[in-house]
Amino acid sequence: MTANAEPLSNDRVAMRVTICDMADALGLTKSTVSRALNGYPDISAATRLRVKRMAEKLNYQPLSHAQAIKTGRTRSLGLVLQLSDHDAQRPFLAEFLAGLSAGASMENHTLTVASADNDTHLIETFRNLLRDGKADGFVLPRVMVDDLRVNMFRDANVPFVLYGRQDNAAGCAWFDVRGEDAMRDAVLHLAGLGHRRIGFINGGLIYSYAGLRRKGFMRGMAKAGLAVAPELVLENAVTFDYGVFKGAQLLDLANPPTAIVCAVDRVALGVYRVAADRGLQIGSDLSVIAYDGSQEGAHARPPLTTFSVDNREAGVRLATLLIRRVRGEPAEALRETAAATFSERGSTGPARHTQ
Repeated sequence: MTANAEPLSNDRVAMRVTICDMADALGLTKSTVSRALNGYPDISAATRLRVKRMAEKLNYQPLSHAQAIKTGRTRSLGLVLQLSDHDAQRPFLAEFLAGLSAGASMENHTLTVASADNDTHLIETFRNLLRDGKADGFVLPRVMVDDLRVNMFRDANVPFVLYGRQDNAAGCAWFDVRGEDAMRDAVLHLAGLGHRRIGFINGGLIYSYAGLRRKGFMRGMAKAGLAVAPELVLENAVTFDYGVFKGAQLLDLANPPTAIVCAVDRVALGVYRVAADRGLQIGSDLSVIAYDGSQEGAHARPPLTTFSVDNREAGVRLATLLIRRVRGEPAEALRETAAATFSERGSTGPARHTQ
């Protein structure tokens, strides 16, 4: 050290805690400590917790590049947003990303987010992220019935977790909100208000959720002892404009429904427009109930009765499940669902007459 060099303080000498320091403090081998820190399932939960607490006590911070070399992992979770999707810019995205980031951070991971304009660019973006070592695994939102992403990752043995469910469940981990239960409960809510002629506008049939929500509606009708009129069940509506179009089909029938269940909030708001054009008051002349819990629905007049989804918590759960999948846990053991939250507002009311 030269005469003019700044001497190292005790704090600066002690600031870098190594894995050897951790092992010595715990009386464990370096290998055990390393595997515990990386969440390997062959290390007991008690040991992992003990190591985690010591890491917090000593302020242990692993060198990310060294870890990547040793484990082949980047400690980063990947998400690719498809901008062509009908609701890619919806306000829920901020909450969803916040949840993913929080879930990743709890396990000292980061979140890598990219975007794609179409299906071809989507697959290309995934391949580039994998080639460049930008992510250990991927969160796949908006699951489709025939999903190119699932097929690609399953074939390549790349870890992934779905925000949704798949009929072809082999190798799939997931977190999902039970939209089918919400649709069933929506029907039962309306039936309890005296409605007998209930319409249903489902979401896009390319998405896995649509089949589930249709089944839920049918189960609700059966449980309420109500017949399903084929002309009252419409499909493939995902936007406000489709809500206007499909809503007009229902309300212009000779015997229109007194209540409509919509698979997504935006479609319900399109039904609002149609009802207003025909001089119908939502909540008294026509009851409308939907699913999403969007801010648009909350600020509609009257506010939309809906089933709300906690997208932040969904993000946390998806990040947690993906990290466990990356660490080697089987996909079949990483499947969780949660209930939506019913928010009764002003868009549903008693039926004015019995059909």
